[in-house]
Amino acid sequence: MNNLPPRRQVDADGPRVNEQIRIPKIRLVDENGEMVGVVTVAEGMRRAEAAGLDLVEVSPNAEPPVCKILNYGKYKYEQQKKANEARKKQKVIEVKELKIRPGIEQHDYDVKLKAAKKFLENEDKVKFTLRLRGREMAHIDLAMQVMQRLKADLAEFAKVEQEPKMEGRQAIMMMIPAKTAAAPAAPAAAKTE
Repeated sequence: MNNLPPRRQVDADGPRVNEQIRIPKIRLVDENGEMVGVVTVAEGMRRAEAAGLDLVEVSPNAEPPVCKILNYGKYKYEQQKKANEARKKQKVIEVKELKIRPGIEQHDYDVKLKAAKKFLENEDKVKFTLRLRGREMAHIDLAMQVMQRLKADLAEFAKVEQEPKMEGRQAIMMMIPAKTAAAPAAPAAAKTE
């Protein structure tokens, strides 16, 4: 027979509470945050019931596991609130794709440029895809001229993450917002004047 204690399995829904804690000894923290010490689960349960609260396993991987006397409903609510706050603070960077043609007219070019500026102001990456059809493949230089023109016109709004390059029948260029790079440089420019 093996003399090791049974493996602890943590519930996927959250920490183990009250009767779900089935280990011989725990490190107990009372409702005021004071360390009580290593006690039996029965002793921890008795203290939790006396306080009218729950015994919650907060650190199952410690040796012995750390359990705290607290209001489980309130604890669960606060954990969920923290998770929601963290999710709100995350900014998902999207890649917006703009498709252009080598013989693009001025008005169409201006519309694409305006859209690119809007995307870059929203801190999204912009991927320019210029597709060449048929005999246009003989004029790759025209595609690169359009890409270089875009690069020059968007220089103050973005910096190039991926230089224009040919991938099969497409010329692709990726740009990222310049705000992140320009923000620290702006105060330095103001000091020189």
